[in-house]
Amino acid sequence: MLIGIPNLLTPDLLRHLKAMGHGDELVIADSNFPAESCGVRVERLAGVNSTEALHAILSLMPLDSYVKKPARTMQVVDDPDAVPDIVSEFQQIINDMADNPVRISSVERHAFYAQARQSYCVVQTSETRLYGNIILQKGIVSPT
Repeated sequence: MLIGIPNLLTPDLLRHLKAMGHGDELVIADSNFPAESCGVRVERLAGVNSTEALHAILSLMPLDSYVKKPARTMQVVDDPDAVPDIVSEFQQIINDMADNPVRISSVERHAFYAQARQSYCVVQTSETRLYGNIILQKGIVSPT
């Protein structure tokens, strides 16, 4: 146990978060997401949903302030303008937790998978709500 680090973050996931550099991307994925075929590195958070994972990760990881879209979700198939409830929850968590609050953008399903394949790590949660996936681009921690 450590002070100030959410208990749901595993030692391996903490290592990945620390190892990621500026511009690297992390996918938080629901239980339906093809994590093994999309990710070189896959970490699992059993019993944790996607919103809990996002909250914990943003308590430690900065969002990239040098790009326009550092937070992206998957568009609803056949309804790209729809905003699932879980995406609204993601937005509220980003508004509350992120060092650089941004508006989430959405990406067509197959483009989302292609972007996920380029990510540093996929964090697969036990999320059962559909479209519980988000890509985050890591920013920098400014010198103090």
